[in-house]
Amino acid sequence: PGHVQLLPPQNVTLLSKDFAMILTWAPGEGSPPDVTYTVRYESQDRLDKWRKVPHCRNIPRSFCNLTCALSNLYVKVRARVKAVWGRSQSPWVKSQFKDYYSDVELAPPVLTLKVRDNSIHVRASFPLPTCVENLTWKYDLNLWEAGSEDKKKYEGYFRKDTVTINTTALRGNYCFSARALYESINLKHSEFSQPVCVLLNHKG
Repeated sequence: PGHVQLLPPQNVTLLSKDFAMILTWAPGEGSPPDVTYTVRYESQDRLDKWRKVPHCRNIPRSFCNLTCALSNLYVKVRARVKAVWGRSQSPWVKSQFKDYYSDVELAPPVLTLKVRDNSIHVRASFPLPTCVENLTWKYDLNLWEAGSEDKKKYEGYFRKDTVTINTTALRGNYCFSARALYESINLKHSEFSQPVCVLLNHKG
């Protein structure tokens, strides 16, 4: 007793989203509500050595963030997951191979604006996992007057850089938007962020 035929997780996918490598899956058909999952991964330079992912052992949710568990961000990895319920375990199901370095998908940065008397200071912050903070992330910034198509571009700033713009000559409603950049095998960039607009040198 206590031995049930547990069906394996379905749609097991390793995806790169918003700076993170995440394994996702769907419960196998007829899974009990309190089933849990365990994840391991292997890298292409050490095949058949499946490494444990301590924070994804017997978890109730159907995803596992692998980013900071990976021993090498430049080597292709794949992951596998099994369902566990009581003493029953499903077979493992493997994902496809991916590597963080060339497959990483970027999220738009979040902009913070500080308006001073004759200038505006713009900073872009990224929702980065701690283990990838020191890779060379950059961003591009666009500035335009609301309603105009004419954009002034500030390109290739490092993530922690503040862009300072002299606003003496700007009057009216101005908008800012930025995108994250990453130079891997080719140049990748995120979508542009939602515009943030401010009224400059507004008298009255």
